[in-house]
Amino acid sequence: MAANIDIIQNVYKNFKNNLDEVKNILNRPMTYAEKVLYTHLWEKTTSEFSRGKDYVELSPDRVAMQDATAQMALLQFMSAGKKSVAVPSTVHCDHLIQAQVGAADDLLRANEENKEVYDFLQSISSKYGIGFWKPGAGIIHQVVLENYAFPGGMMIGTDSHTPNAGGLGMIAIGVGGADAVDVMAGMPWELKWPNLIGVKLTGKMSGWTSSKDVILKLSGILTVKGGTGAIVEYLGEGTNSISSTGKGTICNMGAEIGATTSVFPFDEKMSSYLRITGRADVAALADGLADDLVADKEVNHNPEKYFDQVVEINLDELEPHLNGPFSPDKAWPISHMKTAVKENDYPDKISVALIGSCTNSSYEDIDRAASIAKQAKEKGLKTKSQFTITPGSEQVRATIERDGQLKELTDIGGVILANACGPCIGMWKRMDIKTGEKNTIVTSFNRNFAKRNDGNPETLAFVAGPEITTALALAGSLSFNPITDELENEKGEKIKLDPPVGEELPIKGFDEGDGGFIPPAEEGTSVEVIVDEKSERLQLLKPFEKWNGSDYTDLFVLLKAKGKCTTDHISMAGPWLRFRGHLDNISNNMFIGAINYFTEGAGKVKDQLTNEYKSTPEVARHYKSEGIGWVVIGDENYGEGSSREHAAMEPRFLGGKAIIVRSFARIHETNLKKQGMLPLTFANPADYDVIEEDDKVSIVGVEDLAPGKQLKMIVKHKDETEHEVTLNHTMNKAQIEWFKAGSALNLIAELNK
Repeated sequence: MAANIDIIQNVYKNFKNNLDEVKNILNRPMTYAEKVLYTHLWEKTTSEFSRGKDYVELSPDRVAMQDATAQMALLQFMSAGKKSVAVPSTVHCDHLIQAQVGAADDLLRANEENKEVYDFLQSISSKYGIGFWKPGAGIIHQVVLENYAFPGGMMIGTDSHTPNAGGLGMIAIGVGGADAVDVMAGMPWELKWPNLIGVKLTGKMSGWTSSKDVILKLSGILTVKGGTGAIVEYLGEGTNSISSTGKGTICNMGAEIGATTSVFPFDEKMSSYLRITGRADVAALADGLADDLVADKEVNHNPEKYFDQVVEINLDELEPHLNGPFSPDKAWPISHMKTAVKENDYPDKISVALIGSCTNSSYEDIDRAASIAKQAKEKGLKTKSQFTITPGSEQVRATIERDGQLKELTDIGGVILANACGPCIGMWKRMDIKTGEKNTIVTSFNRNFAKRNDGNPETLAFVAGPEITTALALAGSLSFNPITDELENEKGEKIKLDPPVGEELPIKGFDEGDGGFIPPAEEGTSVEVIVDEKSERLQLLKPFEKWNGSDYTDLFVLLKAKGKCTTDHISMAGPWLRFRGHLDNISNNMFIGAINYFTEGAGKVKDQLTNEYKSTPEVARHYKSEGIGWVVIGDENYGEGSSREHAAMEPRFLGGKAIIVRSFARIHETNLKKQGMLPLTFANPADYDVIEEDDKVSIVGVEDLAPGKQLKMIVKHKDETEHEVTLNHTMNKAQIEWFKAGSALNLIAELNK
């Protein structure tokens, strides 16, 4: 029986009736995403919502949190005044396991180094009715797909790649921890009604092309901000040929185009996956609603009429891609890589090739990669690059060990890492190169920002499917094309690799392995959550101060960030993950990766009080100690990347008042609002250029802050000249109340007193 089957039954019981009511109101055909959204409204509507304009309140079915973000989310939940969570919720320990030598030793070391955090997470989960997945059980998104995702459902997760569950037809959205607190506290979850991008898939993939290439191609078309404020819905006959886990891979990487989420319509592939993962009861319920768990026929026949944008991809013609370096939308068809390597002076030698992670760690992914490894062994080939394999879950790991794929991969030189994120999120103790050494890696992960995987700004990371990554590990060359090129074996023979093959699902079914799930206490009131006051890793939260009711005057410009400023630049992961539960300590990484417009360097800014250049958090702390507020100036798509709310909490904690940019990424803008920061955009993007290093700014109109009402910023230059700049914001009435209260959490706590 599926977990929380009673809730799933209730969703399906109400789905049809709710849908019929909505269709009477809209009086038009509906996309699949619209059906799920409208049937999850907190309160029934009497009119159609305007895309990109209306804020709506939704009722998600569940919440998922990974261990790095769960710490702050649950520390906030402790302050909400609730005895238990209002919806099914889980914590997954996958981010804090550092990859170094191999699965067994890495997991053992992680359990020792992170014992304090794991004990905290297990105890607080037990107290508040939250399911707990132990370290080694698997990566959050793969575990959710195997156990909790269901067609037509809605969930939120404190990780930007939560949309992975779209592979099972679920609207799954990445959020900050404060959003998760809302839902766990039994409150509605707010979202700006999204635009809709339709991606029509025709034909069928074959040869070296895999599901990963669909999203790599789409990323090149839409860019890293092309999906901002939109749900990407896949449609067309091409969807039926892609496995459920393949669909998950595509939805997972939708985060790289800024999409709110991505989703596939229900089909037989999803039903089969549900059944083989022990959820025949859910499959039967979904089969009974099969006609409703898809877009209406008219939408498929004429998608341009129902979507804001339509992109068509012919799977028959789709070529394998490598995307990178430094941006997941820099898309190269594999036939172009030889030229790209020469023209851009990319290091051709691949130092490390890595497959797995939450993006590509299914049975099908590993089986197809193993088929290449098997023929390589038979033809006398071994990897020329270091080669690592990260299973997505204990269930996948146990199954591919039983069925022999792990042996095939290790026989050609592969090293098996723990069932965890590892190098994908910077938890990689790399020992083959030194920081600053220029080198190339290829991964089947999802992100490839500078320093993302190993902390080295000179590592050029390229993203590909696991099959191509395995072939490139054998070649050791970025310019190798397995479709056309040959390799030379130990005997000097020329070898051509055959295209990969693999089973979508294990013929013998899945082996659950060691499991790793710990249910919460039946009665949690007696469970004690202990946080040592002297801990360097955990710290109870104190409420942020309320707004004082006045406009902001003479704020210092702490930083003018140049170019791409992701949440990795604002609050790095890697070794800093150890402080995710300690706001004071992790604030020491604030903006240390951001490029200072005035110096072209990272991590240091001018202290206007001393005229010295010091680390950004050090200067911010100095301003805070002197009672001086500050702002940060940013460029386009500021805050893209991970959902980590620390990138919003740290500036708030260290005295920031506003972030003023050309444009925001969705999750980060929401996180800033939740924490009581003002997220503002230049009405004229060219005003970004007006800001100088020694400027002071005043924000006028905060006293009269209202939805849609512009603010003014008076920029005072060092020579006493002034500029007047107009600023926009997207805050609605409720979000303005968060700001006035000091944070959304302050309001929740007040309501629950």
